Amino acid sequence: MAVNIEEKVKQIIVDKLGADEKEVTPTANFTNDLG
Repeated sequence: MAVNIEEKVKQIIVDKLGADEKEVTPTANFTNDLG
């Protein structure tokens, strides 16, 4: 179940922030890496 939640959150970040899917990792920082 955790994988499903992680994938959903990852997709939301990609959709809303326009982040590269490869950059969205559990250790990524919103401000420094994705923003």
